Amino acid sequence: MADQLATDIIAKIKAHAEPGGEEITTNTELTSLGIHSLELTEIIFDLEEQYDIEIEMNTVDAWSNLKNVGDMVEAVRALIAKKA
Repeated sequence: MADQLATDIIAKIKAHAEPGGEEITTNTELTSLGIHSLELTEIIFDLEEQYDIEIEMNTVDAWSNLKNVGDMVEAVRALIAKKA
């Protein structure tokens, strides 16, 4: 079961994903949702603003490090913990 952070991030990703109706979980591959570099950048900006964090990775690094929704959740969780 997803926690609140995962639920919030999934909602942001769903807003940028291609409509398909499939359930998005932490195991869902970002590429399977039709999320490309521009959408990924927008999602990262949204997360930085919402959680007052700075995600220091360009899009190439983001794609190589963030394969699925769970990777994105854990990256944000680590940055929030580091800020605290």
